[in-house]
Amino acid sequence: MKRRLLITGGAGFIGSHVVRLFVNKYPDYQIVNLDALTYAGNLENLADIQDKPNYVFEKGDITDETFIDQLFQQYQFDSVIHLAAESHVDRSIMDPLAFIRTNVLGTAVLLNNARKLWKDDLTNKLFYHVSTDEVYGSLGEEGLFHETTAYDPRSPYSASKASSDHFVMAYYHTYHLPVIISNCSNNYGSHHFPEKLIPLAIHNIKNNKPVPVYGKGENVRDWLFVEDHARAIDTIFHQGRTGETYNIGGFNEWKNIDLIQLLCNIMDRQLGRPEGTSAQLITFVKDRAGHDLRYAIDASKLNKELGWAPSLQFEEGLEKTVSWYLANETWLHNVTSGEYQQYYNEQYQKR
Repeated sequence: MKRRLLITGGAGFIGSHVVRLFVNKYPDYQIVNLDALTYAGNLENLADIQDKPNYVFEKGDITDETFIDQLFQQYQFDSVIHLAAESHVDRSIMDPLAFIRTNVLGTAVLLNNARKLWKDDLTNKLFYHVSTDEVYGSLGEEGLFHETTAYDPRSPYSASKASSDHFVMAYYHTYHLPVIISNCSNNYGSHHFPEKLIPLAIHNIKNNKPVPVYGKGENVRDWLFVEDHARAIDTIFHQGRTGETYNIGGFNEWKNIDLIQLLCNIMDRQLGRPEGTSAQLITFVKDRAGHDLRYAIDASKLNKELGWAPSLQFEEGLEKTVSWYLANETWLHNVTSGEYQQYYNEQYQKR
């Protein structure tokens, strides 16, 4: 079936991989990428598909009710994949209101416009909300997050995402809006803004700068290759059941310090440095406020019901990730220098 699909946050890290997958895989779909192009939105991520006939980019803010209403009326979307969000925990601690505005209000604006447009016919309509495992809070040394795990957010970021999840399900129960939610673990891969752990470490190691690690590095995360996440979103979008939540995880837990040690070894090998060189850059810093000890996703529902599974072992995915960053020095330079923010003006405003 041909779809008129809105993907929000499609110029970001995960969003750009989702947009690329859908544009290339479904040439009959009309795909509109909506992104506000804040600091983490980078249209260079999508330079390879920007001229595809089934792809349109729209710059705008999901909290702008008038703009969103006009967008829904113009394109008559029958589906939404909602990824747009403020996503960095440290930034949420410094400016929680920005996260409330984008993640809570922005989601509600999108939901309300979908409800208004689809109110007379919900057939083949879908609002797919992409969320995070951080809504579940923190685990001890044992156990996994399941779809039925009670929400227990610990940071302004995770609280804003938990709230947006609740609004999505409220629209399902109150207005019968067809919705799906997925909650994913930490992503890694190409095109990741270099404030997050893995791309920051790669950038710093390459430039012989300190590699900061919170506390003693004992916090545990489940890591998911971003292209596997995009495949999971594709699978859930087309095969998932409305009203359901699906956890997406990599079955891949690592302590932060062990991950960084592995990354240092890979960087030494790919840069031709003596083994152990990069590890000397590891610097332990004061722990993050409210730092959750451990996240671990049980993705068995997605595996058993829809047949999805990760395609890469972590070591292989990390090798590919390092190789991509080292081969794309111009992209990394543009992001770290801020020059990437000129791409929209050069490529789109002149059209």
